Amino acid sequence: MAEFIFTYRMPRDYAIGDADTMRAWQAWFAGIGDELIDMGKPARAAETVGSCGEGTWLGGFSIIRADSAEQAREIAERCPGLASGGGVEVGSLVEIP
Repeated sequence: MAEFIFTYRMPRDYAIGDADTMRAWQAWFAGIGDELIDMGKPARAAETVGSCGEGTWLGGFSIIRADSAEQAREIAERCPGLASGGGVEVGSLVEIP
């Protein structure tokens, strides 16, 4: 299985810590199951370099395991951050020898 990183891009007005939002994230992570390698952590403050999506900020990251990029994307499409107007960048991690 390959490893993928999810970086979450959240709208500038997104509030971390809302009880309903936290439950949705926890349920989503639980649904990923054993494929979740590192739940990651939310980010509060971030700086951007280059083009990172106008009106968004780095909301956090997670590392998952999936059979393919398509499967990783399908998992990302269920991310509760999408309902808040955010997005998920899905990157395939490469082992460095």
